[in-house]
Parts: sequence; C-alpha cells; structure tokens
Amino acid sequence: MNAESLFQTHRPRLLALAYRMLGSRADAEDVLQDAWLRWAGIASDEVRDAEAWLVTATTRLSLDRLRAAKRERQHYVGPWLPEPLQVELATEPGADPAQAHAVADQVSFAFLTLLEQLSPDERAAFLLKEAFEHDYRQIGTLLGHSEANCRQLVRRARQRLQTGAPRFDASPAQHRQLLHRFMEAAQRGDSEAIQALLHANAMAVADGGGRVTATVRPLVGAERIGRLYWAIARRGAALPAQLGYVNGEPAILRFAEGRLASFTTIEVVDGRIAALYSVLNPEKLPALVTP
Repeated sequence: MNAESLFQTHRPRLLALAYRMLGSRADAEDVLQDAWLRWAGIASDEVRDAEAWLVTATTRLSLDRLRAAKRERQHYVGPWLPEPLQVELATEPGADPAQAHAVADQVSFAFLTLLEQLSPDERAAFLLKEAFEHDYRQIGTLLGHSEANCRQLVRRARQRLQTGAPRFDASPAQHRQLLHRFMEAAQRGDSEAIQALLHANAMAVADGGGRVTATVRPLVGAERIGRLYWAIARRGAALPAQLGYVNGEPAILRFAEGRLASFTTIEVVDGRIAALYSVLNPEKLPALVTP
C-alpha cells in the first residue's frame, strides 16, 4: 500500500483524535494536513507501524495547536464553544440512532466544553486512554512522560471531569422530543412553557465570538432563560427553526436568508434540560447547510 493509501486508511481515526483534542474541525483538518506533509516526506515503507507513527504525529501537532489556541482564546469575546464536526438536516442522523447517540456522548458540546478545563497534556493523556484505548507505556512514549506521570495525568483529568460530566440519561427519542418542545416554546416566546422544561438552575451558553449579538456570559436560571426567549420573540427576532443533528445529537437549527445562522444543543438530566449550548459565530457554522 502506498503512502497516500495508508494515510487515507487511518484518516478517520486521526481526524477523530485531532477534533477531540481541539474542538474545531478547521483546526483538526489543518493538523491532518501537516501530518500528511510529514508522512509524505518520509520513506513510509521503512516505518514499522504506520498507525502508531501517524497517531504520534497527529497528537503532537494537536498539542502544539491546542497550546496556541488556549492563549488565543483568552482574548475571545464571550464563551468559547466548539466548532461542529457534522451538521445534518435529516430527521434522523445518518447512522443508526442508538449508535449515533453513543457517538454523540463522546463529541457532544457538553463533553467537548468540559474538556476545555484540562491542560493540553491532561487532555491528550485522557483521550488517548479513554477514547483510543492506549496503554500508559504508549501514552508515555507519545507525550514524553513516564508511565507514572501519565497515570497521574489521566487520574487528575478524570477527577476534574467527574463532577461536571454530562449525563445522557434520556433515550434518543426522549432527548429529541424534549428539544422539539423547547424549540416550539422558544419560537412562541412562551416563557412559562420554557421554564417548565428546564431545571431551576439550568445554564444557557452562547458563542457569538464578538461577530453577532449574543450573551457574553452564561445565563443561569430557568426564569432568566425564559425571559430571554420571550424578549427575542417579542422583538420579532426569532429565526425560522427546525430540528436536525449536530455531532450526532439532536439540535435546533436556525436559518436566516437560507443559511444556517445558529444551532442549539441541550444536556438532559432527569427528564429536564440542564444546559443549552448555542453557537452563533458565523465562522463556526457550515456555509453549505440550508433548510
């Protein structure tokens, strides 16, 4: 198998790793381009384990990109949320719904946002161990740490993530039904109906990136969130919306002049909405998604 065929064989796994590391499809694609250039520049027939070489290169390039991104995000206007990997307009995701729900658990906006709490090395060690099933010897070689240090990195990451880890305790059908009810209530600006769907201390996070109008801090409390959507509807600013899927999980897709203008995903806990994540920054929205 030639160098290009080998790379393409492993590309889906490499993209999954880079995206989980960076939370940005554009950055992940850039990392894979750099990895390809390095791979194409060596005599690949002399590499004993092509997958190990490519995973190592992708991880190290992702770490460099993540460290730079963390510095840049200190100056980001308002909350930073991930860029979607995939947006679908279909009534069901492309894969089996149950399988898509399992995948969404790993790349949901709730989970990716939670990963932002970790240091770059913690994030890499945790993902390599939990999502890609590397052993500590492999992780140590890849990151340049001892096995003992890698165990510590993963342990600290687990501890930091444990308290805030999203719980997907609703079935795919229940998740979608709850989101649909929220979408209809939000379109009407029905504050009471919205509050009935939310936990009392629910949180709404919106990423406008300073490019469009959005709350610059997370909004906490069912009443405050209900008032926000009431005000949007009263001003006539509610955009046409429909249900779709983002990263395999149900999402509200909103459109302006035939283009995707924002989307919202939710975290469901005990049958109610515990968190809403809305991306409005046009730089993070796929241009080809139309209603």
